[in-house]
Amino acid sequence: MNNVASILILAFLALTFLQSGYEKIFYWKDNVTWLKEHFAKTPLKNQVPLALLHLLILELISGILCVVGGIQLVTNNGREFGFYGAIFSCICLLMMLFGQRLAKDYDGARTIVIYFIPAVSAVYWLN
Repeated sequence: MNNVASILILAFLALTFLQSGYEKIFYWKDNVTWLKEHFAKTPLKNQVPLALLHLLILELISGILCVVGGIQLVTNNGREFGFYGAIFSCICLLMMLFGQRLAKDYDGARTIVIYFIPAVSAVYWLN
């Protein structure tokens, strides 16, 4: 019972990042088009596809680690995979926050904070 909150947060993070990765893979062109416009007035304007690829890879790593971490918590009370999943989740969110701030999308940046709070909580609980 002690791990229920950790399992729920890992499930939340896994769903968040695996769904986001899925959308990036299957709607790559739409994402690149939208993000090129979003970052048109920033130093990232010519780096959008590469930056998106890096984010996609980290999101998939985050989501997979969170799934494995949840399974590990349930099966043997282990915390390593979930901890690293939470760390990678925080890194992804910080990358997105940086991008939103760079693009001066303060509402988008504020939204990322909503995801960052449970991710940091997971790091704390799983440490």
